[in-house]
Amino acid sequence: MNINDVRQIAKTRAVNSARLSKTELIRSIQRAEDNFDCYGTNYDGGCDQSECSWREDCIVESNKISANA
Repeated sequence: MNINDVRQIAKTRAVNSARLSKTELIRSIQRAEDNFDCYGTNYDGGCDQSECSWREDCIVESNKISANA
């Protein structure tokens, strides 16, 4: 999902997207939805949030982050 898609989702959730990275914005949306703000933190492959809207994108992002660590 690209940043513009995420900004549209943020707008529907009344989340201000100004000056936020994609990761920060998704975590803000997660908090607004009363969910864990865990996007991009699945470093060990143990995500148990199977119903999360961001899960597929999150796993890809987590793999990128852990590869650069």
